[in-house]
Amino acid sequence: MNDRNFQIFLEENEIDPNVIDNFLLKLRDYENYLKSENLSLDSVNPKKLVEYTEYLVSTNKDTVLDFLRAILSYANYSKRYDFITETIDLVESYNAMDTLFSRVAEIHGEQIRNKIFRDLTIPPLGMHPEKKPNFTKDIMKRLGDNLGDENTIALLSPCLHGRPPDDIEGDKKKLAELGIDGFLLKKHQDLIKRLEKHRDEGTLEFAQIVDDEVIEFARNNQMLAEGIRRGNLIYTSKLPYQTKKFLIAKDNKMKKFYLCYCPWIRGALKEGTENDISKNFCHCSAGWYKLYWDQIFEQSIIVEPIKTGLNGDLECKFAIHLPVNIKTQTK
Repeated sequence: MNDRNFQIFLEENEIDPNVIDNFLLKLRDYENYLKSENLSLDSVNPKKLVEYTEYLVSTNKDTVLDFLRAILSYANYSKRYDFITETIDLVESYNAMDTLFSRVAEIHGEQIRNKIFRDLTIPPLGMHPEKKPNFTKDIMKRLGDNLGDENTIALLSPCLHGRPPDDIEGDKKKLAELGIDGFLLKKHQDLIKRLEKHRDEGTLEFAQIVDDEVIEFARNNQMLAEGIRRGNLIYTSKLPYQTKKFLIAKDNKMKKFYLCYCPWIRGALKEGTENDISKNFCHCSAGWYKLYWDQIFEQSIIVEPIKTGLNGDLECKFAIHLPVNIKTQTK
């Protein structure tokens, strides 16, 4: 790693000097760790990143998040986007079970929370993502046994990990101008433009490289953006987490693995043990859409999972219930 050039990159991006010092320290520590294998930050396979984060977990897990932030900055500096993919594998939804731990106590009390989580340790940030589904299996069974399906779904449906900020006011304005059908079409057109930009610039759409095949897959299915309205429902599907790998995979287990964004179940899809996990868990993913539409319509919206990898499907599809008196026609 060229420390000085990386430092200049961070300074040009107006990163706080204290943060820069911390990033450089974390990456130097990583390079010292790699020396035992005669590797460096510039030569290591990014898939080995998890070996180091699990080492950090075993020593001082509080350093994991700072290290991963440093790696993301280094990946953007060096254009080693494969580091970004591996980092997202580690950090995606990492706080979901901590949110669940707090939410159970807030709604049902600490005594019930302590009973449900008794003798269970939430997998920390940095643990290999494919080790997480065992915890999901156990906690979902306890939620069902102690609270029942309805209360479990209510805990999950606001989404456990949130979503990045959306341009809610801008989207409300577009919705008012175009009507719901025109708005949904515009959101699909925006997705295709964004994917084409990623393809042309060689950058990532979240955690994946985009090529012509990925774009055509998205272009041919409007549900892969905000969705398509059918009556009083919007049907929307998630673009696979790794679309290219999803498309070329021959084995359905691997297709479901590349389809799913959630590290709390993805490993089970790969192993074929998804039936051990309650299907209710995908109400968390439905909640990712609910967080958006609740703000758009300024009221609580029902969103239901229709098809999911956890249910054995090769598509993640959700139904969004529209409130009454929504303008549906385009101009």
